[in-house]
Amino acid sequence: MTDSALPEIENAVVPPSNTVNVNLQVRLKGEGEKLLLILPTETETATATSWSDLWQQLKQRLNGGDRFWQPSTTVHLIATDRLLDAQQLQAIADALSEVQLQLTRVFTSRRQTAVAAATAGYSVEQTSVTKINQTLNATPVPLAEPLYLQMTVRSGMEIRHAGSVIVLGDLNPGGTVVANGDILVWGRLRGVAHAGAAGNSKCLIMALQMEPTQLRIAEFVARAPTNVPSQFYPEVAYVMSEGIRIAKAADFSKSQFSLPS
Repeated sequence: MTDSALPEIENAVVPPSNTVNVNLQVRLKGEGEKLLLILPTETETATATSWSDLWQQLKQRLNGGDRFWQPSTTVHLIATDRLLDAQQLQAIADALSEVQLQLTRVFTSRRQTAVAAATAGYSVEQTSVTKINQTLNATPVPLAEPLYLQMTVRSGMEIRHAGSVIVLGDLNPGGTVVANGDILVWGRLRGVAHAGAAGNSKCLIMALQMEPTQLRIAEFVARAPTNVPSQFYPEVAYVMSEGIRIAKAADFSKSQFSLPS
């Protein structure tokens, strides 16, 4: 799976002018496998932008052009120094849901917004506007070339790689593989596998025989079931809204789970 960046969309209906500053508009920006919904800061605007204005801009962004995103794409709301209450956050989440997007995280410099977001069940990062802008301007790091290992990852071994990892062998209990991309174990996976370690929840973990001590994809964690199945099949672990799911490889469909090609 490649971590291809989505294009930034700037297609809201705004008056044509050479002086329009896009930083004063609501923006949608692709970053890897997620979208950033960026609100203009209050300190940047010469005149205060009302909630009504923000809401209209948001609706124009979501409905005014081609929907370039995949269904169920996660969204990080960059609220900057905007004061948002629970009702406004819910309205944003509902608008995103209408176009098959899912709000999962909120970045804000306002304590009140952070409290409202956390109370609503979203992941929250409260930091300064300067640090938020530094994060937005950071260059995404591309995945490294896949790492192929023809070996058994034994107890006490830890493999870390900035791309995908393919193990032609077993991953034993006590062994760990951490990858920024996908993990494929062409054997028995009985240790710890952490795919999408840099935060990409669209990554996959695949194995001929799935008996993990622990599975992690991005920030999602799953442990092995207590009941050992009587028969094993090649399986794929992936993230859905409720967490990590496992499906038989024969039943797994990228189109069904809306993963990028």
